Amino acid sequence: MATPGDRSRSVRAADLRWRGALAVLGEMRREPGVTRAAVARRLGLSTGSATEITSRLRDLALLAETPAATASRGRPTSVLTPHPDGPVVIAVDLRQEDWRCAVAALDGRPAVAEAGTHRSRDPEQVIGTVAGAVGRLRDRYGGRVRAISVAIAATVRHGGVAQSSVLGWDAVDLAALAGDPGTPLLIGNDATLAGLAEARQGVAAGAATVLHVTVEVGVGGTLVVDGRPLHGATGAGGEFGHLPFGDPGLRCPCGARGCWDLAVDGRAIARHLGDPPPRDPRTYAEQALARTDPAARAAVGRAASALGGGVAGLINALDPAVVTLGGLAGSLRDAAGPQFAAALTDGLMRFRRPDPPPVLPAALGRDGALHGAAVIGLDHLLTEEGLTAWAALHLETPPSISKIN
Repeated sequence: MATPGDRSRSVRAADLRWRGALAVLGEMRREPGVTRAAVARRLGLSTGSATEITSRLRDLALLAETPAATASRGRPTSVLTPHPDGPVVIAVDLRQEDWRCAVAALDGRPAVAEAGTHRSRDPEQVIGTVAGAVGRLRDRYGGRVRAISVAIAATVRHGGVAQSSVLGWDAVDLAALAGDPGTPLLIGNDATLAGLAEARQGVAAGAATVLHVTVEVGVGGTLVVDGRPLHGATGAGGEFGHLPFGDPGLRCPCGARGCWDLAVDGRAIARHLGDPPPRDPRTYAEQALARTDPAARAAVGRAASALGGGVAGLINALDPAVVTLGGLAGSLRDAAGPQFAAALTDGLMRFRRPDPPPVLPAALGRDGALHGAAVIGLDHLLTEEGLTAWAALHLETPPSISKIN
């Protein structure tokens, strides 16, 4: 008869086997196209252990192996890739003017499958249209869909949409996007998820503390610490655009006065040029950035200065190792570099000026939020519970834990 000590040792051993499987899948995700030999070296696995783990993962349709092209005469190895019949997540990017649905396998690379522009801002119509696209993907991939994750241009609180000033929405329910109530629906702010993607797989990969600032319609972002964004008490953290860095005489659509949002995007540039508020501030800003006339240059310079000063304030408050600029933020800095740099330097505390954190353009561009949505979906899947559920679905009978390492 097994004693409590025997059972405890068995559980600890099972945990270690799970860790090995998750670690291998994590390396495949961190570096798509990685070889089995490289994974074994990084994780300190023997050749036999690496072969055994990857064999079990192949049996569970979690990874596939193809011969690696190598110039050396050493022992042959293989490239690890997602299994063609393996689990996937559906990633949705719901923006001010349009939406996209993508499918991501275990390497985290979202492939856009459907996209469209909003015919109306009515939330019921927008959500219905996107739900239709998600439903078609669910029909195509069946039980392989393990989560649906949504990046949305909105304040996300308690896992749902609290407000979207750019879409003109108050609280809305996105549950219709899941279709099947048994499929997890994960919702995140688009700027937060873009910052998460930059910290995990973009220009800031490997940095312990990353400040991401993005400009689309307004300003968003996040602080990512050790690969996790700081959400705050209710999940609504990172609403940088609603810091009072702007003109206190201006009322923001969010309800507050003096929001930074209104000082840096296309609405600010239009105001400086004496134009009416644009319906599509992002497109307006792109057009203004392309102009060379003095009036446009001056308006862009004022927005870039407001951006630089605000970034300095965030650096002072949050002490990041790296700052990444997404959306139009990098374009604003490029178009008015001296104004941005002067405002950034002037806004920094004196001790920071000799060695400020690097301010880098985001590597993922407008796909950052979509990549971030894939990240949170895969984070949900790549857990002991997630893999156990997949194994139970994939095999006729649920395997013991020792058979899914």
